[in-house]
Amino acid sequence: TARIDMVLYFTPAGGEQSGHVVYVGADKHENEHLIKWGLPHDVWFHVDKMSSAHVYLRLSPGQGMEDITAEELEDCAQLVKANSIAGNKMNDISVIYTPWENLLKRSDMDVGQVSFKDDKNVGKTRVKTRKNEIVNRLNKTKEEKFPDLQAEREAFDASVREEKKEAYRLAENARLEEERAREAERDARDYKHIMKEESMMSNKEAAKKYASVSDAEDDFM
Repeated sequence: TARIDMVLYFTPAGGEQSGHVVYVGADKHENEHLIKWGLPHDVWFHVDKMSSAHVYLRLSPGQGMEDITAEELEDCAQLVKANSIAGNKMNDISVIYTPWENLLKRSDMDVGQVSFKDDKNVGKTRVKTRKNEIVNRLNKTKEEKFPDLQAEREAFDASVREEKKEAYRLAENARLEEERAREAERDARDYKHIMKEESMMSNKEAAKKYASVSDAEDDFM
């Protein structure tokens, strides 16, 4: 059976409008499952070179680091600093962040330890001091939940597959419709050509039958 972890959820600045959420593993064992079952539009935050909580910002599907607002960036940096025993006591620290898909977990790593697939895809922001007004605002939105992270990931993957299937179906329908339109246009051109040829043949036959225009006119009088 899938493991059920306790995950802490927070609402970042503007989250009511954007639908973005911040979530944090309760301990290093929960962090392991967050690393394993994250979503492509999650962004991971951690205090640089210090022990701290793993904080994730879940954006909207299709979004990435470039879509993080300045307020969301500060919220996540303050939250990760507040959840670092050493970092919380220090001023002027660095917080690093990267897309979930850039996280690298090897079998020889300790529980909760993680590295990166591409160091160039890691952002960094400075946090001069703890801002209690931000930390307190976030803590007021805190909710403890016990999500089935594996089931959430599998449901997301299934929805992506369905979207791809639907996109293919729509594209295929559009292609077939375009093909039918081209065939109809060809048929219409061929029909006009046939009618023109038949008309020309009729004129030739009439010319053979009557010696002169006046003969033809006499025949129709």
